[in-house]
Amino acid sequence: MCRILVIEDEKNIASFLKMELEYEGYEVENSYDGKEGLEKALNTNFNLIILDLMIPYLNGLEVCRRIRKSKNTPIIMLTARDSVMDKVSGFQMGADDYLVKPFAIEELLARIEALLRRVENSKEVSNVIEFKDIVINIESRIVKCSGEEINLTTKEYELLLYLIKNKNKVLSRDYLIENIWGYDYDGENNVVDVYIRHLRSKLNNNEYIQTVRGIGYVVR
Repeated sequence: MCRILVIEDEKNIASFLKMELEYEGYEVENSYDGKEGLEKALNTNFNLIILDLMIPYLNGLEVCRRIRKSKNTPIIMLTARDSVMDKVSGFQMGADDYLVKPFAIEELLARIEALLRRVENSKEVSNVIEFKDIVINIESRIVKCSGEEINLTTKEYELLLYLIKNKNKVLSRDYLIENIWGYDYDGENNVVDVYIRHLRSKLNNNEYIQTVRGIGYVVR
């Protein structure tokens, strides 16, 4: 059974989410503040985390950042804020998706299913994929570059894996958005560029992922 952690301080919302998600067949655990939620996220294996931005003790961005230091668990961030900078901050801290309150439960369920499906579809029969100095262990989702382990978010991992699987192919930004974020993605247009910058920085090499001006990116 798929396990979901909900970190939300508004208990009526947390209870509603728990009820709806359990009805859909998920196993759900609630936390009502950042400190407790972080402890559960780090010490228990969950398939997905729903994380509110404005929570006591540790805010959602800090919780997300600390989770990403050791785990690649998919994270959907909830917030009443709708500014571009809030969304960018969430993605930079490692969130995989972002949903603004109030939202329809059907949309949240669809996003959960899509995110879990993309994670599942990223699994390969072969356990290891290699490209130059990059080694990706599919089963453990561990990425190493020049022998050093690289800590990637779920979306960074999926993007790097997809690029390497399609090496020598020039992939447009729209094509990458459709295949990594989903055809119904309606976020920022520069999301691919942002994540490419993150990958280049973490890989400490700009030559792995090359820019094809006016089109997109290629790994070769």
